[in-house]
Amino acid sequence: MLDLSIHDQLDNLMARSALLTSPTHAPEPDPAPREPLHDTVVVIPARNEEAEILSSLESLAAQTRAPDLIVVVVNNSTDGTERTALDFAARPDSPPTRVLNLPHNPHKKAGALNHALDQLSRESGRLSDTARHVLVMDADTSLHPDFIARARHVLGSDPTLGGVSATCYGRSGLWRTTWQRYLTGMQIIEYGRYAHTRARRGVHTMAGAGSFYRTAALQDLIDARDEVFWQHSGNLVEDYETTLALKEAGWRVTANEYCVAYTDLMPRLGDLVKQRERWVRGTLDIMRQRGWTRHTRLSIVQYVLGLLGFTYSLGWIGVWVVQSVENGGAAGDPLWLLILLTWSLFSALRVRPLGWKAMVTCALLLPELVFQLIRTYWMGTSLWRSYTSGTATWA
Repeated sequence: MLDLSIHDQLDNLMARSALLTSPTHAPEPDPAPREPLHDTVVVIPARNEEAEILSSLESLAAQTRAPDLIVVVVNNSTDGTERTALDFAARPDSPPTRVLNLPHNPHKKAGALNHALDQLSRESGRLSDTARHVLVMDADTSLHPDFIARARHVLGSDPTLGGVSATCYGRSGLWRTTWQRYLTGMQIIEYGRYAHTRARRGVHTMAGAGSFYRTAALQDLIDARDEVFWQHSGNLVEDYETTLALKEAGWRVTANEYCVAYTDLMPRLGDLVKQRERWVRGTLDIMRQRGWTRHTRLSIVQYVLGLLGFTYSLGWIGVWVVQSVENGGAAGDPLWLLILLTWSLFSALRVRPLGWKAMVTCALLLPELVFQLIRTYWMGTSLWRSYTSGTATWA
């Protein structure tokens, strides 16, 4: 091969440079961000909810900002839940609705939710490309007609928010006896008081009754651990564990007092205790698994203070009763009576949004004291079982 002169080499170099920088070989601009296929998708896991799921679905059909798609996951059901959901899906006025059936799902609610999210992800390869938002709600819950519109507004106002939780209120009219009316009434007061607190102090956990997520946040969990909801047999509170996972991934979550969900209550004592033992036991198990972190420490402190407060209240009442018996009448220490009166007034004012009946009930103190005894029982038994028994599972 003949050696080229310096001029020839320069000519070749300039020609090559011109070729690389010519418009026909310029690098293509990055493609525009891909718009998700859907704006809002609702996922409803339903296990034996034949009597309740239609109300939940109709509350979605009545939304002022309708969902683009509803996915019902019939989860280990033995009743007519699937047929009720299919009938709703076939109605011409219903939002687009898919019904998935998992008759043998070993991972319970978390597995049902993950199955739906996996099906959605397959539509475009990634969940965040399929939907911009995912609303997860229970099948025994109804949403305020403006829930989706308001939740979208909350997430749109702050890009660091991974989710907005519903503010939950209990449904009334579920009782048959005076005792059941008392139990449901105290739960209504409990939910109402908690809703007031959540709107001002932040979120301990995203409510399973209604949680509106940004899919970019859920996609981070999928990328990190291949699932959004932790599919572990001992995970009794998938909403709390997912809340912690989002916080650990750098996302913030919040609750909004105008994003309202109405959920069923437990009119029977056995069902109520069983439900709360699952909630509290599951939360304790997750807190013990995570340990003391900046995301769990507030929950741990609140639990300990709550248990100590209940114990102190019961001890104080016990001392008062003993003194009253010894004195042959009600113990009348003016200081203690003043404290009692102050607490009665404070308790009544805390439930003022629920109406005068709730205020009178709380001012009397005795109804709340009885409910506190029941609450102390399930908090104590949950703590005992978390430390002494093996891995808990869903019933």
